[in-house]
Amino acid sequence: MIFGIAVQRIIRQSVFRQHYGFQRISPLCTSTAVRQTASKECSKMTYQIEERGSPNTIDYKLYIKSEKGIVSPFHDIPLLADNTGKVFNMVVEIPRWSNAKMEINTKSALNPIIQDTKKGKLRFVPNVFPHKGYIWNYGALPQTWENPELLDEHTGCKGDNDPLDVLEIGYKVAKRGEVLKVKVLGTVALIDEGETDWKVLVINIEDPIAPEVNDIKDIEKHFPGLLKATVEWLKIYKIPDGKPENKFAFNGEPKDAEFALKIVSDTHEYWKALLQKENTDGLSCVNTTLNNASTIDDEKVQAILSESLPLSESSPLLSEVDKWHFVKL
Repeated sequence: MIFGIAVQRIIRQSVFRQHYGFQRISPLCTSTAVRQTASKECSKMTYQIEERGSPNTIDYKLYIKSEKGIVSPFHDIPLLADNTGKVFNMVVEIPRWSNAKMEINTKSALNPIIQDTKKGKLRFVPNVFPHKGYIWNYGALPQTWENPELLDEHTGCKGDNDPLDVLEIGYKVAKRGEVLKVKVLGTVALIDEGETDWKVLVINIEDPIAPEVNDIKDIEKHFPGLLKATVEWLKIYKIPDGKPENKFAFNGEPKDAEFALKIVSDTHEYWKALLQKENTDGLSCVNTTLNNASTIDDEKVQAILSESLPLSESSPLLSEVDKWHFVKL
């Protein structure tokens, strides 16, 4: 049995090399020395935000910076956050209970967090009774990418061309642009308008209950009703906009931590492959730390920042953002 598994791994590695041109190495199986080095670098790293433009407008941009300067939340922030290989950095895009559809802009240099738009208007997720805004701290894992060129073996659909989405379930309402250290608990396989859109459930390792929550079964034990509410929310949140309910692989059944860690590993490898591509189809790989062809110096960073408006007062929100929507499935 062990020999058979080993042969399968060799075959998969060979296929991956032929497709991408380099060896696939799981970030969850790296050597102790590599993990310890990554841990030392990550443990020393703290992040702050630098805002530009006016919040609640299309001009608003939120950049993330370390002690060394501006970094890309897509490329520069390490995926791994410690030497266990199982604690990850999460970039918070949307704090729990808020409605603004914020996201890492994968197409702009340095990938600031901006508010998504539709037909020239800012997007706000509807309040679908009984839910108010997002019901978790919503964000992304850096250095991951859901490849739109590959059919996912579990969903039969191609990736959505974005970093891997994460839903943080701890008690603390996070701040936009905050970088949390989280552990993976499980995942839900959402199929969003025909694209694979994994939602990985995580918890902040600093949450008081985090030591007791390590897998999908622990969520139901300590957060009764949250898994059901998560699937319901993901299924119905676009209905008020006139779209059909979202679909799921596995009939919406959440998968466990081991399964989810494999998804994280795969999407990290796809991100590595993205950096090797000559044509990234509009995605920006500009970074400040990776020392590759897309790495830029501080002078170019400042030139990019100068294109944004200075930070100013928030524009008022429209009252419709607080509207309740009722749907019947």
